[in-house]
Amino acid sequence: MEDVEHRTTRVRRPQSNGFVERLHITLLDEHFRIKGRQKWYESVEEMQKDLEEYLAVYNTKRPHQGRGMNGRTPFQAFRDGLNQKDQTGNKAAQKAA
Repeated sequence: MEDVEHRTTRVRRPQSNGFVERLHITLLDEHFRIKGRQKWYESVEEMQKDLEEYLAVYNTKRPHQGRGMNGRTPFQAFRDGLNQKDQTGNKAAQKAA
């Protein structure tokens, strides 16, 4: 599907799943611990709404310093990757023609 390779990580080895572990820490530090002090949630839906708002900012407005990000947002990195894929795809199509 979409040339995505599915891989699993070793059990009980957070080093091999560092991106996800880092996201969990960021969610705790920047969202859940702050919102949890500011608001009393009456339902899971309320929590989900606030989480979706935070993730929208996290993915589109908050610059990231992770490996290969160079201060870009995840959305910018994704868009750059699509542009890069389009450029290499066009070059391959031109060579084949």
